[in-house]
Amino acid sequence: MNILALETATESCSVALLRGDDLFERSEIAPRRHAELALPMADAVLGEAGLTRADLHGIAVGRGPGSFTGVRLAVSMAQGLALALDLPVVTVSSLAALALEAPHDGAPVVALIDARMGEIYVATFERGEGGELTLVGEETVCTPERWQPDIDLTSCHVVGTGWGTYGDALAEKWGAPRSAEAECYPQARHVARQAALRFAAGDTLAPEQALPVYLRDKVALTIAERAEAKAKA
Repeated sequence: MNILALETATESCSVALLRGDDLFERSEIAPRRHAELALPMADAVLGEAGLTRADLHGIAVGRGPGSFTGVRLAVSMAQGLALALDLPVVTVSSLAALALEAPHDGAPVVALIDARMGEIYVATFERGEGGELTLVGEETVCTPERWQPDIDLTSCHVVGTGWGTYGDALAEKWGAPRSAEAECYPQARHVARQAALRFAAGDTLAPEQALPVYLRDKVALTIAERAEAKAKA
C-alpha cells in the first residue's frame, strides 16, 4: 500500500511516503515556510519512490494539536489531495507522532508541545510490547502550573518543545523524567506507520471527515466548515 503522510503541526515541516515497508521522507525545521515546502516535499518523496500521485492508496495527516496555521495547512492539503484522487484519509494525533520519537523500551511517554501564550499541549501514552501507543487520560492544553502527570513522571520519557521551555520547572515539581529530549518534533514517518495499521483495518475517513484538533477555540475553516457556512448563506 502506498500512503502519503503530512505533518506540519509544529516548526517541523515533514512529509513521508510509505510504499509497502519502504519509507521515503523529507523533513525541515522551517517555521512559517510549511505552505511553501509541503507539496514540493510530497512530489520529491513520490519521485524518489518512483511513483506518482495516481499510485497512492491513501492520505495520512497529523491532525494536531499544534500551530493553528500548521494544523490547518496539513489537514486542508490532505483533504484536497484525497478529494482530487478519490482516496480515503486517516488522521493521527500529532502528540502521538511526537511520542514515537521517544526511546522504544516500553516506558510510558509524555509528549509536550509548547503551545505559546504560556501553555502546553500535552498527552501521556503507554507503550505496548509491539511499540503501539495507548493514550492515558486525555490530550489537553493547559498552563504548566496546572498540569498534573497521569503517570509518575520519573518513570516516563518526555519529548517535545514544551519540555525545552518548561522542563526545569516541571522537573522541580514532579521529579526528573527517565529521559528528556526537547529538540524533537512530530514526524510524518510516524504518522504514516500509525496510519498504515488503520488503513489495514479499514478504519478510514472520507476527505470531508478528516478534521483538525486544535484543543483551543479558534475558527479555522476546513472543507466541511466551509460547506456548512455556504449552506447557511
